[in-house]
Amino acid sequence: MEAPLPGGIGLSHISAYPWEAADGVCGGSPHLHLACTEAYVVTGGRGAVQTLTVEEGFTETPLEPGALAWFTPGTVHRMVEGSDLRVTVLMQNGGLPEAGDAVFTFPPDVLADPDAYARAAALPAKEGPEAEAAARKRRDLAVEGYLRLREALADGDDGPLRAFHRAAARLVAPKAEEWRERWRAGALAAAERTGEQLTALARGDAAHLAAGTVRAAGPTRRGGYGMCGRRDEYELPGTTLPYYGE
Repeated sequence: MEAPLPGGIGLSHISAYPWEAADGVCGGSPHLHLACTEAYVVTGGRGAVQTLTVEEGFTETPLEPGALAWFTPGTVHRMVEGSDLRVTVLMQNGGLPEAGDAVFTFPPDVLADPDAYARAAALPAKEGPEAEAAARKRRDLAVEGYLRLREALADGDDGPLRAFHRAAARLVAPKAEEWRERWRAGALAAAERTGEQLTALARGDAAHLAAGTVRAAGPTRRGGYGMCGRRDEYELPGTTLPYYGE
């Protein structure tokens, strides 16, 4: 039997991008998740995560060693580099982000055209100068759209952010049923196993304990170009290598 991480979560390690964007800030590509909560566990360095939500507007949460920050679906987030920021990412519903549960804050004309979005999000290579140039271009386009959303919120107008939410939902709608199957096989199956174990324990049945097992894994790929920064990625039960436009 497969042994997924607790709760069927996904995990990766990220070092924030050091590239300066149009607003003078160094960091990653702003984006949101549509069905997954994401958590940052800061393991080194310093920085911040900038977020945009309908309820809270723009916020910036400091990140330093030992800090834990998490954000629910619909939260636009941007990892900001301070000094050698390193973060372990815990992702709800392992397998869904890898299947595309993330949308960049590209400008509205790109979001309105699925083919244009796919071209803007894709990387032509996994490594080397071409991959870095494409990842940086992708980041800059996402920052362009993000700054428009942030400026509108600062003016008290959440309309553009709500419009972005709708555009993101339209983009991923064709994938939703396939995501449902991943969720059933991953996070839902993990929760259901716990229910079965509790039922067994209530009647004094310890049979499932005999199936205890240990698994270990190292990064499947180091230094990949993700949304927020360079990623050390793990291929674990119930997941595939990360999507993130790669």
